Amino acid sequence: MSTYYQIFGGKVNVISADPSNPIEGQMWYNTTTELLKYRAVLTTGAWASGGNLATARYGLGGAGTQTVGLGFGGYTTTAVANTEEYDGSAWTAGGTMGTARYVLGGCGTQTAGLAFGGIAGVNSSATEEYDGTSWTGGGSLATARRLMGSAGIQTAGLSAGGYTTASSAATEEYDGTSWTSGGNLGTARHTLAGAGTQTVGLAFGGEGAASALTEEYDGTSWTAGGNLNTGRPSLAGAGTQTAALGFGSTGGATEQYNGTSWTADAAMATAKQNLGGAGTQTSALGFGGFTVTAATEEFTGGPTAVTRTVTAT
Repeated sequence: MSTYYQIFGGKVNVISADPSNPIEGQMWYNTTTELLKYRAVLTTGAWASGGNLATARYGLGGAGTQTVGLGFGGYTTTAVANTEEYDGSAWTAGGTMGTARYVLGGCGTQTAGLAFGGIAGVNSSATEEYDGTSWTGGGSLATARRLMGSAGIQTAGLSAGGYTTASSAATEEYDGTSWTSGGNLGTARHTLAGAGTQTVGLAFGGEGAASALTEEYDGTSWTAGGNLNTGRPSLAGAGTQTAALGFGSTGGATEQYNGTSWTADAAMATAKQNLGGAGTQTSALGFGGFTVTAATEEFTGGPTAVTRTVTAT
């Protein structure tokens, strides 16, 4: 059996501060904290707390990345029009939406965002475009609805499913000016999540019997993908069709999709429904959610280097 000395060519260092760039397997004793520590690499991802939203809410739209994120709309005790921008640490106020609403669709970036649908007293068909400062009206959805899956960018957006007076299978595509009909989902549903682009999209989760279903979009039609391990509604999505992340809702479950199947990953610290989401499979952002929280969590996909403390039991 190899010893620590044989592997690393030295004894366990005794130092007054943790090393700035430890390597995997390195061990040291910190005389200041009086702790024995080591460097490990996690094969799974991990969630960590981020800066809280200024306005606690659920049912908000999301766009952008983990370090350049956007959250808009939502519900406190009423529908709100607030927009907030995330810099990787804290949220700051952005431009106010023209129409206060919640459980809406969202996609794009922090400086080129798209908001559509939702509830504004009744189902809304309104679309708004964000330029990093203010919102302006865009072309209306053909069918007013809420609780849809969304993906894409401001000039090539995708809205899938949702709820009118019943679950919908409708898909609509946005070109930066107007919405046109796309191929219907194989299974009508609402409270689903989306990821990817307008021509390489993904829709997953939802209410009832559709709760584990995944469908893949090629810009024309939807085909069946691998089922979620934990079927659930009111979750968030991030990433692409072949590298997606689904998170939130039941138990705060997190799963990664590789284009064929879903694999369970680290759960969120707090299980939240109707939360906002943004980012990629390996660098995602989850914020807000029911019941009316301001909490933000950041996901970093594996492999991830972490420093651990050796404990005696």
